[in-house]
Amino acid sequence: MSRSAAQSAFEALSDPTRRRILHLLSECEETTAGALADAIAEVGRTAVSSHLRVLRNADLVIERREGRFRYYSLHPDGPVQDALGFLQSILAQGLVRSDVGEPDRDRVTEVPTPGRADEAPRDRSHRAS
Repeated sequence: MSRSAAQSAFEALSDPTRRRILHLLSECEETTAGALADAIAEVGRTAVSSHLRVLRNADLVIERREGRFRYYSLHPDGPVQDALGFLQSILAQGLVRSDVGEPDRDRVTEVPTPGRADEAPRDRSHRAS
């Protein structure tokens, strides 16, 4: 998976509303943006459409147009498979190390973090109505 595809996938997955949309899409074969907006009362239709655009641009969902309607479904072969493989490999490595004992923290030289190191985390607990 290219760095840009991986980054887009993880950024898309980082938002709880987008994860909720993906969960809803996993429960059906295909649905409309309006049906998704009706199922997610916490945000409005415009916000759901914006989240769907991010998911589509990250290649996590597929959009099919029919007349004036847009139908969305999960993209099972998109970058999400690579992201899942990456996470599974990390988990597997962690399990192997935990079987041996304490992880070798001296071997870790640098852990990439999003944003700047001096940047305070943003409080995302409140949403504008």
